[in-house]
Amino acid sequence: MKYRPEIDGLRALAVLPVIFFHAGFDFFRGGFVGVDIFFVISGYLITTIIISELAEGKFSIINFYERRARRILPALFFVMLVCLPFSLFWLSPLYLKDFGQSLIAISTFSSNILFWSESGYFETASELKPLLHTWSLALEEQYYIMFPIFLMIVWCLGIKWILILLTLIFILSLGISEWGALYHPNAAFYSLPTRGWELLVGVFAAFYLKYNDYLKSNSLNQLLSLIGCGMIIYSIVVFDSQTPFPGLNALVPTIGTGLLILSAVPNTLAHKLFSLKPIVGIGLISYSAYLWHQPILAFTDHVILGEVSNLLILFICASSFILAWFSWRYVEKPFRDNSKVSRSFIFKFSFGGIIFFSLIGQWLNVIDGGLKFMPLEQKRVFSRFINPANYASKHYAKIELKEFDKTNDKRDILIIGDSFSQDLVNAVFEAEMDEIYEFSSYYIPVKCGVLFVENKSDRESTKISCKEKSFYDINLQELMLIADEVWITSEWTRTDLEYMEMSIENIVQINKNFTIFGSKSFGSVSQEWYEQHEVEQWSSLIVEESDIDLYKNLFALNSSIENIVTSLGGNFINTQKLVCNGENYCQNYLEGDIISRGGGHLTPYGAKILGFNLKKLYTGL
Repeated sequence: MKYRPEIDGLRALAVLPVIFFHAGFDFFRGGFVGVDIFFVISGYLITTIIISELAEGKFSIINFYERRARRILPALFFVMLVCLPFSLFWLSPLYLKDFGQSLIAISTFSSNILFWSESGYFETASELKPLLHTWSLALEEQYYIMFPIFLMIVWCLGIKWILILLTLIFILSLGISEWGALYHPNAAFYSLPTRGWELLVGVFAAFYLKYNDYLKSNSLNQLLSLIGCGMIIYSIVVFDSQTPFPGLNALVPTIGTGLLILSAVPNTLAHKLFSLKPIVGIGLISYSAYLWHQPILAFTDHVILGEVSNLLILFICASSFILAWFSWRYVEKPFRDNSKVSRSFIFKFSFGGIIFFSLIGQWLNVIDGGLKFMPLEQKRVFSRFINPANYASKHYAKIELKEFDKTNDKRDILIIGDSFSQDLVNAVFEAEMDEIYEFSSYYIPVKCGVLFVENKSDRESTKISCKEKSFYDINLQELMLIADEVWITSEWTRTDLEYMEMSIENIVQINKNFTIFGSKSFGSVSQEWYEQHEVEQWSSLIVEESDIDLYKNLFALNSSIENIVTSLGGNFINTQKLVCNGENYCQNYLEGDIISRGGGHLTPYGAKILGFNLKKLYTGL
């Protein structure tokens, strides 16, 4: 395969936005599309090699896997190894256990599935994970395992039928991707079925250039390559974390990359730009730079709590490239050299690394990130953070859309809301209120708004995804109609006040017996806070200065909601005061346990307090 320096230059265009995006520079708010550029490049390069060797009858699956192992694993294992001691010294039990799970997932080529199950890519918690970025490597590794075998099987069908099959897979994958971006964004972002079509853009480019010459019109190549550059730059600058992705939006950077691969030929401006030695140099070390940047940024966030200066961030970004050059020079290059590292050694090294990091990861998992070695009092508190066991939704699924049993004498209560309604459900179960009342629940995502009004979102994607999860759902309305009482709760905002009256008026048309529960917050509650303070300080009533405005706004919000609700004949319950025993705020640490592990959602202990006081309010018991 003839070397194309502009492809390495294109790698530079991929890695730089990713690094600056993760570093938090607003101009690169769409920098995550750099990964999509890498996908297209990988699809192109890998397919070019495979189909050339298949055409010559020289393709070997063992040789292919050997080349991939040489390319990916040495640098990856080196970064993982370096990260290990820093993780042991700097990460709290919660993040250390997560780190251990990451080691296992990376070793089994499944880190994309792990991070999909944990949290969204754009969530703040994700920024603190040193190995979050390996999700894209896992996805490519899955592609490397399956795609060569697929081509070997279908090669006998001929190029025409291969392209037809690939086109059908492309359309199916793109369709699933668009649907997932709207309705299941986390799954769509991390999974191969929703990303596979991006790799196929590069695959199609490889097939075209294998059997066709470059376009002979220099002016057309100039135009297409400039359009390709423009599409990539547009997506980097305009896209952000709120852009439904991947889906159809991902066509912009991927098609742009495909156009550059096809048209950035000698004498074009794009070729001259991407062939510049400094840009090619960045491209050559781009893989190592990608590997290094996330751990450095994540460890910085763990060590330096609070704001980090732009100067320091730029230094961190620069250090990523310094480390990248080192690992490229002394790890990547030697392992790619057949004369220095034999096939036998590379396979032994690969399997050995997989086993080693899997065992280390399992050990960190077994000890709960070091939690088992803590004193009892600390262990109880930290376990709330490290082992939440999806507590927020623990009881919810049992009663979601449950039909009321009209054969008993229990009062039927329907609980509606976002994740705060899950807290409320946990509270009634912790207080054993389910023995007195019969409960059913209905979940409305917070982004949809827990209001009986038309969705007011400016984003069409939100309107579409919320269409089936709202008060307009006929299944919900049927439950509301037969319920003896309806409880509604949410993480209310000032914007919700504008539509609260209209919402209640619509609710009353179905069921007049309703209760609105106020919002709640317990301030800046984090594991880091408990790590920074002695155990003796935990029981002190400390209100962080940054939380004062939060509490003031919360009190005012709940007061406004109460006025609206009571004026319309409804019942209002101040959840905050129920948890805090009549006060507007309270200490998070009480009697050896914590109320909340995130400032908003309740721990089992917090749910017991809410449930007990709610039961007392309703029954006097």
